[in-house]
Amino acid sequence: MKDNRKSEWTRLTKSFSYALQGLREAFFSERNLQIHFLASVIVVICGVLLQISRVEWIIIIIVIGGMFSIELMNTAVEKVVDLVTSEFHPLAKKAKDIAAGAVLIYAVISVLVGIFIFLPYLK
Repeated sequence: MKDNRKSEWTRLTKSFSYALQGLREAFFSERNLQIHFLASVIVVICGVLLQISRVEWIIIIIVIGGMFSIELMNTAVEKVVDLVTSEFHPLAKKAKDIAAGAVLIYAVISVLVGIFIFLPYLK
């Protein structure tokens, strides 16, 4: 029983390690992820300076986390498509464009949420 728990713990720590490796790799190789990170830092600084409410912080955290998650999924789609084919293929283009479109939609929504939260503090 103890050995089984230890192996489960080992698998769990390995899975977290792989996830952290993926985050590190994406952060240092993906310009858009770095841009989102910079924007997130600016938003957090603004939130601190403007003393936004607890509910507004929760919304901001969800939006930032969602933005990172969808950007990482977009990156994963791009990498898998690049792995499958190095030649132009209409379906490969379509997959990449759709994933990028999802990021664009979430980015626009994130900006709108930011406007709704921060604009009243700036008036």
